[in-house]
Amino acid sequence: MACPRSWRAMRRLPLVESLGVIGRGTLNWMAGRPVVVSFEVTDSCTCWCRHCDHGGPKDDSSNLKPAEYSRYMEVLKPCVVQVSGGEPLLRDDVVDIVRHIKRPSGLPYTILVSNWSRMREDLYLELRAAGVHQFSVSLDFPDERHDAFRCHPGLYAHLRRIVPRLAALGYDDIVLNSCITSENVGEIEAMADKAREWGVNICYSAYSARRTGCRDYFLSTPEQLAQMNRGFDRVEARRDHTNWIVNSTGTLEGTRRYFENGGAPGCSAGWRFLVVTARGELQPCSMQFQRYGLHEQPRMVREFTRTNTCDQCYVSIRSYLDKKFPELLWENVSGFFTFKSRRARLAQIDSAKA
Repeated sequence: MACPRSWRAMRRLPLVESLGVIGRGTLNWMAGRPVVVSFEVTDSCTCWCRHCDHGGPKDDSSNLKPAEYSRYMEVLKPCVVQVSGGEPLLRDDVVDIVRHIKRPSGLPYTILVSNWSRMREDLYLELRAAGVHQFSVSLDFPDERHDAFRCHPGLYAHLRRIVPRLAALGYDDIVLNSCITSENVGEIEAMADKAREWGVNICYSAYSARRTGCRDYFLSTPEQLAQMNRGFDRVEARRDHTNWIVNSTGTLEGTRRYFENGGAPGCSAGWRFLVVTARGELQPCSMQFQRYGLHEQPRMVREFTRTNTCDQCYVSIRSYLDKKFPELLWENVSGFFTFKSRRARLAQIDSAKA
């Protein structure tokens, strides 16, 4: 797993694409179909992260083939898709997977969630051309401590070279994801500084002990909570028109409550969002392992969602889809989408960098 499963707030889209995503999302919301689907295309990973239950190579012989993803799209019809893992870039056919996920309409909005250990410029451009709208890049520390936390020597040096270089191409589609733990809670503003330095955006997500069973990384002491609140307050004060702080204010407030209360009840996993495993089973989320067939989402809702009492995560997919629909729609229309031309958007980015 490159990072906790999460729906990063969507980067800006032109008018036609914006309306397509909003329209499909509205229909799915009303019809009870998932708004977001996370395709975990492999269980293998290049890292052994301390806060994750994946790590290292796995048996990938039964993974879905690229063409099979078209069938899942036809049945589930999500408006947003995450391509994740494990580490999705371990799959040599990841570009083909993206091509089979994309519909002729341009939907879904597609996010690649990766640790970027295997990212190259040519691969980045291929993935963009295939239909990736947003690249979510995991970063736990704004320096070489990232390597130790992910058990991957040299990873930070690679990111320090490649992220600014690809950001300089001007597509405004790279978002650092920082999963807040007891280890890095004092680095919230420093992570934002690093995103600004590299010319990219940043999104914060929250550690869940459910994945590993280890509560050592969960914020629990008064000092840890105070550090989080100071960090968020400073980040909030730095918001500007470029939307480089991707989380909404409401989502950061929800993250504060999640850690302060030790959980967040009311999850809609299996209904508003779900996971498709590397082998093609449906799961309510990446931390609930009840398995269902492709056509069994209604049964998943009956058997799992309606009786679900789990409150042990506040990953970004959930933090957005826990909102009431009018609130979610307004946030996406007013904050994460734009009706400006691409040329105007790039000019805005250049101005912000200057």
